[in-house]
Amino acid sequence: MLERAELARAIARAGRVVRIVVAETRGSAPREAGTAMLVGPDFECGTIGGGTLEHEAIATARALRADRFERKALGPDLGQCCGGAVALLYEIWDAGRLAGTEGEVLARPLPGTPGAMPFAVKRLLARARASGQSPRAGLYQGWMVEPLARPDRQVWIWGAGHVGRALVQVLAPLPGIAITWVDTGPERFPEHVPEGVTILPAADPALLATHAPVTAEHLILTYSHALDLALCDALLRRGFGWCGLIGSASKWARFRKRLGERGHASARIAGITCPIGIPAFGKHPQEIAVGVAAGLLHRKVQQDAKGEQTA
Repeated sequence: MLERAELARAIARAGRVVRIVVAETRGSAPREAGTAMLVGPDFECGTIGGGTLEHEAIATARALRADRFERKALGPDLGQCCGGAVALLYEIWDAGRLAGTEGEVLARPLPGTPGAMPFAVKRLLARARASGQSPRAGLYQGWMVEPLARPDRQVWIWGAGHVGRALVQVLAPLPGIAITWVDTGPERFPEHVPEGVTILPAADPALLATHAPVTAEHLILTYSHALDLALCDALLRRGFGWCGLIGSASKWARFRKRLGERGHASARIAGITCPIGIPAFGKHPQEIAVGVAAGLLHRKVQQDAKGEQTA
């Protein structure tokens, strides 16, 4: 998928960048079609799988004078142990080219491909517009088709302490996740916040719960048990896609009792997960963050599998 915001930031930094896209794969390959990375004069963003393939692709990108398409057999051409092959599309992007991208799907001919848009591509784009579902990235009759990436998961992190900071560092690079980070004041946040993370200082964070999407996923881990309880109460009234609370079994037992006293049904309270993460990993902030990230990814896999079965 084309990450428009990331591309815009790279162009603002360098003026001109090369985007390398895995256009097609056959057999065993490091990454799937649609994977991309950006190459600037003195930086890279993302990865197409590392190793010799990426090393040579970066060198090609830095010497590029025009868009290019090439195929590579990973074993014979590069000496990699993967037995497959990849097709790479190199494209030069600047502010003008970025401004010309419209819609939810980007379709363009490969360099040197003549003629109008094939009917198969037109039909693919029409079907995407009608259904609202993005097509798979890949090659279609000499054209490269990619959906523009949109965050499909809103994750709200309540608390900027050690665990909150570890979580943001682990989750921010993951594709498809938009993070909103809340705490009681601007001084609670680190000096450097990862790109794409929205910070919201609020004297009373619980008041912000009504602004969160009802499908959002929440992680409550503030410095105050009273604030944690207020957030649980507010989010139960608001509704959520998923909610996790940091804490022990005894903390959760007290919270269940107090939330019940505030009028919440037991079944609704049970929708909050406590403790979060994978306790066996340990209690270090990074260990908690890794466990929480694993849970978020696993839920996405389960949701996707249910969606495919329904379809």
